[in-house]
Amino acid sequence: MGALKTCLRIVGWIPVVFITAVILWAYFAYVVELCYLTVRVAKGQPLLCVLYLLLFHFFLFMFLWAYYQTIFGSHPGVPGEFYLSSDEVQRIESEDRSGEQQEILKEISRDKALPVYTRTYGGGIRYCHICKIIKPDRCHHCSVCDRCILKMDHHCPWVNNCVGYGNYKFFVLFLMYALLFCLYVAITTLPYFVQFWQKGIDSHGAGGFQTVFLCLLAAMFSLSVLALTCVHIRLTLTNQSTIESFRSPIFRHGPDKEGFSRGSASGNFHDIFGSRKSHWFLPMFTSAGDGVNWPMQARDQDSDRLLDDDRDEDLSPGEESPSRDTQQFKKSIQAGTKYDSTSNDVVVPIEPNTGDRVQLVLEPGHIAGTT
Repeated sequence: MGALKTCLRIVGWIPVVFITAVILWAYFAYVVELCYLTVRVAKGQPLLCVLYLLLFHFFLFMFLWAYYQTIFGSHPGVPGEFYLSSDEVQRIESEDRSGEQQEILKEISRDKALPVYTRTYGGGIRYCHICKIIKPDRCHHCSVCDRCILKMDHHCPWVNNCVGYGNYKFFVLFLMYALLFCLYVAITTLPYFVQFWQKGIDSHGAGGFQTVFLCLLAAMFSLSVLALTCVHIRLTLTNQSTIESFRSPIFRHGPDKEGFSRGSASGNFHDIFGSRKSHWFLPMFTSAGDGVNWPMQARDQDSDRLLDDDRDEDLSPGEESPSRDTQQFKKSIQAGTKYDSTSNDVVVPIEPNTGDRVQLVLEPGHIAGTT
């Protein structure tokens, strides 16, 4: 099994080698042939050739910088507190019933005060049986990389790497600069493409054919990259991953596709690209957070939370503690809630010693409260 995974990892470098070879060919085709055609067709205008080359090298440099940052950019590892000890793993694996396993996981997450608020579809704690960790929010296991990736977006074969918290900004910039680079090559070679078919420039040599093929290839890649770029710009502005766009994250109150949104497109953009404007479009890591703690729109809306002594509540890190009145209300519910099945009334004593009451009248269609 280990040998198979090693072979797959080696085979995974084939798309990277292919793209690198295409870039090298495009470089020589553009620099050599376009300079020759520019001097010949543009009647010896060297400034036009210099301008073409300067812009070409700028877009190429930014594209390669973002591309290889996406490939070789490291993913922050899952913090150690999410890993289970050998004794904890043994406790879980010794239980045959999933319900008992979930109780153990809840106990461990409470004892360690882990900031985990997303759940499985069954409402349980998300646990990786391969890495032996309680998964942080937005973390998923990649079967190709054979590890859990923080804020995993997808595994991209074109970069032979997972796209996640550590390199998602690089990936978006890679798409943007790839699109700009392809559009630039297609636009600047288009005049020679047209003249080639009209007048047969260099029809007896390979230069004209290479320029035509370069124009067609750049136009084709522009269309394909454009669609992918638009998708990930939308995901950036909504603070979603590709996985979350297809499968909404589950909280205790249910699925919520916008659970991790900051509430505005600018806030979501800053979450990924950072707050320093000078670094927005540079392939340098500036993403906010640590890949584990996430500001969330979603909150636990389960009414039975007030009746639960559990500390496993969906409160965001740093959220204010419940007020004294809220704590008293919770204790009073546990101490003296009374329900009259004949009158559909629920009487909740606020202060058992003072006689204050809250009466909830349960009627079809609405709930009315009186004091």
